[in-house]
Amino acid sequence: MIETIVLGGGCFWCTEAVYVRVKGVLDVESGYCNGQTVQPTYEEVCSGRTGHNEVVKLQYDPAQVSTRELLEIFFVIHDPTTLNRQGNDRGTQYRSGIYVATAAQTEVAQALIAELTQTDAFDGDAIVTEVLPLANYSAAEDYHQDFFERNPGQGYCLAVAAPKVSKFRKTFARLAKD
Repeated sequence: MIETIVLGGGCFWCTEAVYVRVKGVLDVESGYCNGQTVQPTYEEVCSGRTGHNEVVKLQYDPAQVSTRELLEIFFVIHDPTTLNRQGNDRGTQYRSGIYVATAAQTEVAQALIAELTQTDAFDGDAIVTEVLPLANYSAAEDYHQDFFERNPGQGYCLAVAAPKVSKFRKTFARLAKD
Protein backbone atom coordinates (compact mmCIF):
# COMPACT_ATOMS: atom_id res chain seq x y z
CA MET A 1 0.00 0.00 0.00
CA ILE A 2 1.41 3.38 -1.02
CA GLU A 3 1.24 6.29 1.44
CA THR A 4 1.54 10.04 0.93
CA ILE A 5 2.97 12.68 3.25
CA VAL A 6 3.82 16.32 2.53
CA LEU A 7 6.81 18.09 4.07
CA GLY A 8 7.80 21.75 4.21
CA GLY A 9 11.45 22.23 5.06
CA GLY A 10 12.32 25.49 3.35
CA CYS A 11 12.95 25.73 -0.38
CA PHE A 12 11.36 22.77 -2.11
CA TRP A 13 14.31 22.40 -4.51
CA CYS A 14 16.50 21.29 -1.60
CA THR A 15 13.97 19.03 0.04
CA GLU A 16 13.12 17.36 -3.26
CA ALA A 17 16.83 16.85 -4.03
CA VAL A 18 17.16 14.72 -0.90
CA TYR A 19 13.96 12.69 -1.06
CA VAL A 20 14.38 11.56 -4.68
CA ARG A 21 17.41 9.65 -3.33
CA VAL A 22 15.56 7.80 -0.55
CA LYS A 23 14.89 4.08 -0.94
CA GLY A 24 11.16 3.42 -0.93
CA VAL A 25 10.19 6.94 -2.03
CA LEU A 26 8.37 6.34 -5.29
CA ASP A 27 7.54 9.90 -6.31
CA VAL A 28 8.48 13.41 -5.16
CA GLU A 29 6.56 16.45 -6.33
CA SER A 30 7.27 20.06 -5.42
CA GLY A 31 4.18 22.04 -4.57
CA TYR A 32 2.31 24.40 -2.28
CA CYS A 33 -0.12 23.67 0.56
CA ASN A 34 -2.12 24.92 3.50
CA GLY A 35 -2.82 28.38 2.17
CA GLN A 36 -5.96 30.22 1.11
CA THR A 37 -5.47 30.75 -2.63
CA VAL A 38 -6.56 27.99 -5.01
CA GLN A 39 -3.79 27.00 -7.46
CA PRO A 40 -1.36 29.80 -6.50
CA THR A 41 1.60 30.70 -8.68
CA TYR A 42 5.18 30.68 -7.42
CA GLU A 43 5.18 34.48 -7.44
CA GLU A 44 2.00 34.60 -5.36
CA VAL A 45 3.40 32.13 -2.83
CA CYS A 46 6.70 34.08 -2.63
CA SER A 47 4.74 37.24 -1.80
CA GLY A 48 3.80 35.63 1.52
CA ARG A 49 0.17 36.69 1.08
CA THR A 50 -1.36 33.30 0.15
CA GLY A 51 -0.51 31.49 3.39
CA HIS A 52 0.95 28.59 1.42
CA ASN A 53 4.10 26.69 2.26
CA GLU A 54 6.66 25.43 -0.27
CA VAL A 55 6.51 21.67 0.17
CA VAL A 56 7.31 18.30 -1.34
CA LYS A 57 4.66 15.62 -1.66
CA LEU A 58 6.15 12.17 -1.11
CA GLN A 59 4.56 8.95 -2.24
CA TYR A 60 6.30 6.06 -0.53
CA ASP A 61 6.17 2.37 0.18
CA PRO A 62 6.08 1.89 3.98
CA ALA A 63 7.40 -1.64 3.51
CA GLN A 64 10.68 -0.06 2.30
CA VAL A 65 10.85 3.17 4.31
CA SER A 66 8.77 4.06 7.35
CA THR A 67 7.08 7.35 8.08
CA ARG A 68 9.41 7.72 11.05
CA GLU A 69 12.50 7.26 8.85
CA LEU A 70 11.22 9.88 6.41
CA LEU A 71 10.70 12.28 9.32
CA GLU A 72 14.11 11.49 10.83
CA ILE A 73 15.63 12.55 7.50
CA PHE A 74 13.44 15.67 7.53
CA PHE A 75 14.69 16.76 10.96
CA VAL A 76 18.33 16.32 9.89
CA ILE A 77 18.18 18.16 6.55
CA HIS A 78 16.52 21.37 7.74
CA ASP A 79 16.37 23.52 10.86
CA PRO A 80 13.02 22.94 12.57
CA THR A 81 13.75 25.61 15.18
CA THR A 82 13.58 28.72 13.00
CA LEU A 83 10.11 30.17 12.55
CA ASN A 84 9.26 31.04 8.94
CA ARG A 85 12.86 30.74 7.82
CA GLN A 86 15.50 28.39 6.47
CA GLY A 87 18.90 30.00 6.11
CA ASN A 88 18.51 33.13 4.00
CA ASP A 89 15.03 32.11 2.81
CA ARG A 90 12.55 34.05 4.93
CA GLY A 91 8.77 34.14 5.01
CA THR A 92 5.85 31.95 5.98
CA GLN A 93 6.29 30.01 2.73
CA TYR A 94 9.51 28.54 4.21
CA ARG A 95 8.03 27.35 7.51
CA SER A 96 8.75 23.91 8.88
CA GLY A 97 5.70 21.70 8.43
CA ILE A 98 4.52 18.13 8.30
CA TYR A 99 1.21 17.79 6.48
CA VAL A 100 -0.37 14.44 7.15
CA ALA A 101 -2.87 12.20 5.42
CA THR A 102 -3.58 9.83 8.32
CA ALA A 103 -3.94 9.80 12.10
CA ALA A 104 -1.03 7.33 12.25
CA GLN A 105 1.26 9.86 10.53
CA THR A 106 0.19 12.51 13.06
CA GLU A 107 1.05 10.18 15.92
CA VAL A 108 4.48 9.35 14.46
CA ALA A 109 5.27 13.05 13.85
CA GLN A 110 4.17 14.16 17.31
CA ALA A 111 6.03 11.30 19.01
CA LEU A 112 9.25 12.09 17.14
CA ILE A 113 8.99 15.81 17.96
CA ALA A 114 8.42 14.92 21.64
CA GLU A 115 11.44 12.60 21.59
CA LEU A 116 13.67 15.21 19.92
CA THR A 117 12.51 17.79 22.45
CA GLN A 118 13.08 15.47 25.41
CA THR A 119 16.60 14.57 24.25
CA ASP A 120 17.39 18.25 23.58
CA ALA A 121 18.36 17.39 20.00
CA PHE A 122 18.51 21.08 19.06
CA ASP A 123 20.48 22.41 22.04
CA GLY A 124 17.61 24.03 23.85
CA ASP A 125 15.96 25.53 20.78
CA ALA A 126 12.26 24.74 20.53
CA ILE A 127 10.96 22.83 17.52
CA VAL A 128 8.47 25.04 15.68
CA THR A 129 7.42 22.48 13.06
CA GLU A 130 3.67 22.51 12.52
CA VAL A 131 1.88 19.16 12.18
CA LEU A 132 -1.40 19.63 10.35
CA PRO A 133 -3.73 17.79 7.99
CA LEU A 134 -2.85 18.48 4.36
CA ALA A 135 -5.08 21.17 2.85
CA ASN A 136 -5.33 22.99 -0.48
CA TYR A 137 -2.35 21.26 -2.13
CA SER A 138 -1.32 22.06 -5.68
CA ALA A 139 1.73 21.09 -7.68
CA ALA A 140 4.33 23.76 -8.36
CA GLU A 141 5.04 24.83 -11.92
CA ASP A 142 6.88 22.36 -14.16
CA TYR A 143 10.14 24.31 -14.05
CA HIS A 144 10.36 23.65 -10.28
CA GLN A 145 10.08 19.88 -10.64
CA ASP A 146 13.42 18.01 -10.50
CA PHE A 147 15.14 21.39 -10.30
CA PHE A 148 18.35 20.17 -8.65
CA GLU A 149 18.64 17.24 -11.06
CA ARG A 150 18.32 19.58 -14.05
CA ASN A 151 20.42 22.44 -12.59
CA PRO A 152 23.17 20.93 -10.39
CA GLY A 153 25.59 23.77 -11.22
CA GLN A 154 23.16 26.58 -10.38
CA GLY A 155 24.45 28.74 -7.51
CA TYR A 156 21.64 28.03 -5.03
CA CYS A 157 21.82 24.32 -5.78
CA LEU A 158 25.58 24.28 -5.17
CA ALA A 159 25.40 26.35 -2.00
CA VAL A 160 22.27 24.96 -0.33
CA ALA A 161 20.85 21.82 -1.98
CA ALA A 162 24.09 19.91 -2.58
CA PRO A 163 25.20 20.10 1.08
CA LYS A 164 21.79 18.76 2.18
CA VAL A 165 22.12 15.85 -0.24
CA SER A 166 25.62 15.18 1.07
CA LYS A 167 24.41 15.31 4.69
CA PHE A 168 21.62 12.86 3.85
CA ARG A 169 24.04 10.43 2.19
CA LYS A 170 26.41 10.54 5.19
CA THR A 171 23.76 10.28 7.88
CA PHE A 172 21.34 7.88 6.19
CA ALA A 173 23.52 5.76 3.86
CA ARG A 174 21.36 2.71 4.57
CA LEU A 175 18.30 4.53 3.17
CA ALA A 176 19.97 5.85 0.01
CA LYS A 177 18.97 4.43 -3.36
CA ASP A 178 21.78 2.63 -5.16
